[in-house]
Amino acid sequence: MGNLFKIALRNLRRYKRRTALTISLIAFGVIFVLVFVSITGSFKQLMITQITDSYLGDLQIHRRGYVASIENLPLNLNLTPAQVSVIEKGLDNIQEVEARSERIKFGALFSTFAETTNIRINGVYPEKEFATCPRMASRIIQGEKGIGALQKGKILVPELLARGFKTKIGDTVVVVATNKDGSVNGKTFVVSGILESATGPGGRDGYIHFEDAVEILRLQGKEVSEIAVRVKSLGRVGEVAQNIRARLDGEGQKQEQSGFEIHTWSQLSPFANIANMIDVMTFFIKLMLIAIVLISILNVMIMAVYERVREIGTIAAIGTSPRKILSLFLVEGFSLGVTGAVVGVLLALGIIAVLNLLKLSFTFGQSAGLILAPTIAPLDVLTASVMVIVVSLLASAQPAYKASRMEPIDALRHV
Repeated sequence: MGNLFKIALRNLRRYKRRTALTISLIAFGVIFVLVFVSITGSFKQLMITQITDSYLGDLQIHRRGYVASIENLPLNLNLTPAQVSVIEKGLDNIQEVEARSERIKFGALFSTFAETTNIRINGVYPEKEFATCPRMASRIIQGEKGIGALQKGKILVPELLARGFKTKIGDTVVVVATNKDGSVNGKTFVVSGILESATGPGGRDGYIHFEDAVEILRLQGKEVSEIAVRVKSLGRVGEVAQNIRARLDGEGQKQEQSGFEIHTWSQLSPFANIANMIDVMTFFIKLMLIAIVLISILNVMIMAVYERVREIGTIAAIGTSPRKILSLFLVEGFSLGVTGAVVGVLLALGIIAVLNLLKLSFTFGQSAGLILAPTIAPLDVLTASVMVIVVSLLASAQPAYKASRMEPIDALRHV
């Protein structure tokens, strides 16, 4: 095998320009794929964390039927105190759950005493909400940051509403809502902060303390609209959701409290469609890499066979077996693939490092100044390299087989 590699490398060096061009094409394909995967993957991950860590959570638990009517924020489909107790007990026994936040959501009127408009209100426990959505604090562009902004009697106002009503920190506002029985109640709040608009419907939500929401809606027990959950690994959110579903179904049957719905972020956010499109684009880019490698190697190996017909006839005439001739051309294709893959990987890693040093920023929706930090997983590097090498061998197979089947007499007559 060592001699085969020596002969193969010598043959490749005989046609330096062709070999260099082929390696360059393969390397270009590898660079394009790895850089594209790193940038789109980082963009997708950044957008997902912007959504999940800002307001949505990694997954949410609702009463059955709530999500189908979520635009109306129906109070009659809130989780009952008994159901909340079942969920809390189930989540306590799941190690993958890092944090959770109970929320009561309702539509209300927001008044500055001079103007009035509609607003979506989230009643939350500040400690739990900031643990479940750690980027929440970074969305507060004015006023108090952190847990202090959501103490009782305070409200976080969305930027769009604050700008339209010229609401400032420290202003007194009124929130008026209708409870399940149809009675109206209101409460005054002090504006403690202005929230930067997030991507999606959460960009128009105001936040108050959970107990203030209970007081406005005159709830008798701990009813909640949803429970947002943060998991330790976002990549395992689907697996965790199934685990929670199985655990809650078991607990619910014991206590006759079933009828839960569990939705991951991808089922709740429209950005999931964009993420799927990015995955499809990545797949077709990888197909393009296969096409580049296949055409490059196939062209080189076919030319190598036709230009060395007499040479193939000579080595066949002196007793070289068809199997060794086949192996010789396969090794040449393999060497081209390995060299192109190595060069491409090294250059791609260099480009990714430079992009990280440049700290490229961009705007997505209402979020500005997001820093793109391209990264590439070792598995993606290995996948691209193996794909190139395998395709190189496949592209070499037909010309190699043709060379191995040549009759020595006919090959020696070739001009």
